[in-house]
Amino acid sequence: MIIQILFLIIFFALMISVGFYYRKKAASVEGFVLGSRGAGPWLTAFAFGTSYFSAVIFVGYAGQFGWNFGISSTWIGLGNAFIGSLLPWVILGRRTRIMTNHLNSKTMPEFFEARYDSRSLKLWSAMIVFIFLIPYTASLYNGLSRLFSMAFPGVNYTVCIIIMSLLTCVYVLLGGYMATAMNDFIQGIFMLGGIIAVINAVLNQNGGFSKSVEKLAINSGWRYTSFFGPDFLFLTFVVILTSLGTWGLPQMVGKFYAIKDEESIKKGTVISSVFAVVVAGGCYFLGGFSRLFAQADPETGKPMINGAVVSFDRLVPSMLENLGPVLIGIVLVLVLSASMSTLSSLVLTSGSTVTLDLIAPLRKKPISEHGKMLLMRLLIVCFVALSALIAIYQVNAQSGSSVTFIANLMGVSWGALAGAFIGPFLWGLYLKITTRAAVYVSFVVGVFMSLIQLIKSLAGFSFGVDFLDNLVFKTSIHSGAFAMILSLILVPIISMFTKKQSVGRIDEIFSCYKKTVTVKATDALKLEEE
Repeated sequence: MIIQILFLIIFFALMISVGFYYRKKAASVEGFVLGSRGAGPWLTAFAFGTSYFSAVIFVGYAGQFGWNFGISSTWIGLGNAFIGSLLPWVILGRRTRIMTNHLNSKTMPEFFEARYDSRSLKLWSAMIVFIFLIPYTASLYNGLSRLFSMAFPGVNYTVCIIIMSLLTCVYVLLGGYMATAMNDFIQGIFMLGGIIAVINAVLNQNGGFSKSVEKLAINSGWRYTSFFGPDFLFLTFVVILTSLGTWGLPQMVGKFYAIKDEESIKKGTVISSVFAVVVAGGCYFLGGFSRLFAQADPETGKPMINGAVVSFDRLVPSMLENLGPVLIGIVLVLVLSASMSTLSSLVLTSGSTVTLDLIAPLRKKPISEHGKMLLMRLLIVCFVALSALIAIYQVNAQSGSSVTFIANLMGVSWGALAGAFIGPFLWGLYLKITTRAAVYVSFVVGVFMSLIQLIKSLAGFSFGVDFLDNLVFKTSIHSGAFAMILSLILVPIISMFTKKQSVGRIDEIFSCYKKTVTVKATDALKLEEE
């Protein structure tokens, strides 16, 4: 335990030091929210990756989908790497940086207002962000409970949440975006090294990779070691939700607002993709061997440990219990890094969105720069405190009445945010014909489908239609994936039949892509006329 505590003290000291170092760069609103748009490739790429992968993935999803799909769950990690990391950088990165700078947009709601000339779109999108980011933020604490109870027997989980919350508040409040980005970089290094060390140690417990695969096939059947797994259709929906979702999440695409230059985009694309392959691919690959550490209940098929049925988030900690104190210390720092990097990104997004897109526009008197900074910091504290209280309440209630509403709301928040925003944001960058009406439809469809899923899971009702019950609304994963696909399809179709913005205004918005820039010959080839 001394080794593990030492690891945590070093980790905490690093995080706070970074916050103090960058406090001077967080003196203005743009500096606090976007780091004055000066983040380089390594910081931006690691900020994107660490905001993407949290303890929810390492503990919850890796255990759940590893149990359900076996080794084929690795496809989820690879989908996250190429669809969720590589493609957004290629398709969204450059255009997002150029247009948001041209429109002077610091947040996604500000982008919707400026791009579609609609203040109401800004307000509605800000409310969606506010409502659905809080439960998503609270879910980050869930994966920590099992690991801390394993590493520190008898330590109150509430104390762990409070310490993590206070630490996150300190460095975000002090240094804003740049402190968050630099800490994401440091935390990302911990995550890369940690996941490689843990995979190696876990497989060695069963005689290495080949022996582990052989044992998994004997214990659970060859379908859990096959290329496509036992349920490839459901696996496809998981890949869509967890990968395509990054294209519409405000805390993810917000990283592209702050990119420094063209070279940063090129390098960041490669760095982010490699990071995702190692971290996401490694997490789901590790989870694929969870059946070696638990047995399946013969009646329900759920995991059992020592004869008792357990939840999926108990699986990954069970794989780590027999590791040495140094490796357990590495795992603690790994999961803390994954959680705190995502938490800092979410609360920074929430605080800036509510301040700049909800409170400031609704006030009759304009808020000064100093007032906005003070309000953002206050709201960040409130968001961290609220999410921590929800997490503490949920954990303490697990022994009694389960907080089903909160748990289900966490599950649909990703689908609601991405389902509402992915179409309006993507097509807003590319299509001049995209209209306000199409954006409103996407907002309604994304939120409506998520709420229907929430109500269905709570009330347990049935539509009586096989297509809806067993496909569209089977789980929050299915409904979230369908919401994103519908958003991408409906926005351009509805835009063809609804009122367009004026030609002059559209030309002015898209003029940012036509500006002439001068580059070095090493960056662009030019055919010389003879």
